[in-house]
Amino acid sequence: MSDVKKVTASREENTEYLNQILPVKESFDIIKRDIMIGGRCSTFYSINGFANDESLLKIMDSFFGVTEDDMPGDANSFSRKCIPYVEVDILEDFNQVLKNLLSGVSCLFIDGYEVGIAIDCRTYPARSVEEPDKDKSLRGSRDGFVETIVFNTALMRRRIRDPHLVMKMVEIGDSSRTDVAICYMSDRVDQELLKNVSDRINSIRTDALRMNQQSLAEELFKRKWFNPFPKFKFTERPDTAAACLLEGKIVLLVDNSPSAMILPTSIFDMIEEANDYYFPTLTNIYLKVARGLITLMTVFLTPVFLLFMQNLNWLPEAFSFVSVKDTVNIPLIFQLLILEIAIDGLRLAALNTPSMLSTPLSVIAGLVMGEFSVKSGWFNAEVMLYMAFVSVANYTQPNFELGYALKFMRLELLILTALFNWWGFAAGTLIIVLSICFNKTLSGRNYLNVKLN
Repeated sequence: MSDVKKVTASREENTEYLNQILPVKESFDIIKRDIMIGGRCSTFYSINGFANDESLLKIMDSFFGVTEDDMPGDANSFSRKCIPYVEVDILEDFNQVLKNLLSGVSCLFIDGYEVGIAIDCRTYPARSVEEPDKDKSLRGSRDGFVETIVFNTALMRRRIRDPHLVMKMVEIGDSSRTDVAICYMSDRVDQELLKNVSDRINSIRTDALRMNQQSLAEELFKRKWFNPFPKFKFTERPDTAAACLLEGKIVLLVDNSPSAMILPTSIFDMIEEANDYYFPTLTNIYLKVARGLITLMTVFLTPVFLLFMQNLNWLPEAFSFVSVKDTVNIPLIFQLLILEIAIDGLRLAALNTPSMLSTPLSVIAGLVMGEFSVKSGWFNAEVMLYMAFVSVANYTQPNFELGYALKFMRLELLILTALFNWWGFAAGTLIIVLSICFNKTLSGRNYLNVKLN
């Protein structure tokens, strides 16, 4: 490994080295500006789009008022006496210079000073803070995380004005150099878990976090492909993240991602949502119980229906009305599997449909797939009813990954029930229970918060 090149007292030598490393002439957004400060040749480097023009203009205006007699003998004295700005740092080597410059910090080199001066007057392009579309609350705040990490940390700091709130910034990725913030309450966090998370993050060796938080999650925990249950909880709400911090959890924020990663997690954390924090205890308990029951129904409703249709003699007389009355032209299992795929197709189509057309197209799709598919003999009305309930009930819990994990469990249960009858149903149920019990998370515990070796 080559030695880190140090900044020298020669401005020409420093700028010549940077011009070799950076595509100053080829890339229009890298700005190089030569000026005179106190009779000395100086050079500014900045990134167009990141630098705050108004702040830079005021700083440079103050530089033009510095005379030769006013020039201090060293860079530290110059930063204290001649730079009317708060966020100023001294950089001794070019690794630090490149890291700061490519992050948007303006860097100044003055002839005679053996360091670079970093002036952090950057401003990131960002959308306005607004309530997330997915994770809405009836009575809570209407703000949400955005793609700028500094804004996100400020949204949480605004809610927790406690000196024990720590937000450590680390950098991941040789090319992307993505900022990642590790947030926790120092007096409440599990120190063993914090050390585990910090060690894992510091040991990551990758070129770039291409997909932001998803890439970080894959680097932190190599998941087993056959267990689809998510290892982390995500939220786009700063109030939810702040509540989790006060419970002793760790929150990870990734620059360019409008959501927070929360750990450790359990199955109860996964089905929790923002509204649970804003209602009285009795209402809160009812909502959690209702959501849990509906989540179970999304997994077991159609497999239980299929099991009883394969064993009509098991069906009690009082529930005989649930049996299929019409002629079954296509086996029930194939009807259910076709509808599972069709519902995902409609969901993907809705994501890519222009908002002005989504409502009329949804009505047309509902009429065509609902009424005419039953009349044509492809599907039975009972199958359509149960699959409609399952597709709508999936939205009762906010976690997208958990929804698909439950879908995969339902598909596995349907196929085993169709192949092996009640033996298959029992085996599929056992697989679901084991998948939850042995789903090891980053904390070393499973979804039921039991320690796994």
